[in-house]
Amino acid sequence: MSNPGRLQGLVAIITGGGSGFGEAMAHAFAREGARIVVGDLNVEAGDRVCAALVAEGHEAIACRVDVSQSDDMRALVAAALARFGQIDIMVNNAGMSHANRPMLEVDEAFFDRLFAVNVKSLYLSAVHCVPVFRRQRRGCFINIGSTAAVRPRPGLTWYNGSKGAVTLITKSMAVELAPDNIRVNAINPALAETPLLSTFMGVADTAENRARFLASIPLGRLCQPSDVAQAAVFLADPASNFVTGVCLEVDGGRCI
Repeated sequence: MSNPGRLQGLVAIITGGGSGFGEAMAHAFAREGARIVVGDLNVEAGDRVCAALVAEGHEAIACRVDVSQSDDMRALVAAALARFGQIDIMVNNAGMSHANRPMLEVDEAFFDRLFAVNVKSLYLSAVHCVPVFRRQRRGCFINIGSTAAVRPRPGLTWYNGSKGAVTLITKSMAVELAPDNIRVNAINPALAETPLLSTFMGVADTAENRARFLASIPLGRLCQPSDVAQAAVFLADPASNFVTGVCLEVDGGRCI
């Protein structure tokens, strides 16, 4: 008889679940027995991931969500509870970046949207999930940050700042929510093979340009979505119930 998965019986919401890290986490969590709520602004992408999970025999639903909007986040949490009756893991993965460019070339409207998606979303996630977790006397937040918060690159100043906020908010939430048995951790990936790769690079994704970035990563390769997914499984696993306030660098040694 096969052993149950590490997340058997748990329910996970994953924002930005329609591609990249989010899609990889959805599949990794489902393989470990979790039931999945795929939240994404792109309805087609979210539906595609959800359909793939269901086709593999997993339980999953998809919900459209703009993580910067309170009504959307409230509806996402409500949909999870209506379908599954509980929420155990909230993965705040949805994010965005400006193209690599001088800091003063990022206009105010884009700056506001960047911080709404990358930072305000954590506030809204807390507003709508913490009451659920408190009622349950358990819960786990996983926030997707970036090595940009630890070793910022030029040309991404405002993005770096938004991810710096993710790091500090994660640690502060962890301390404040610990008495409620709510854990809060983050993952800081290095430059990764996701749809945002060329945005971060600021140049075309060519072998020559990749080589320049790879030179800064001791393990000599880009981060893969599966790397982040496996780190997230560890942080979501009840076996890590004494781990909170950690911002785990999944970076091939980039931040050393």
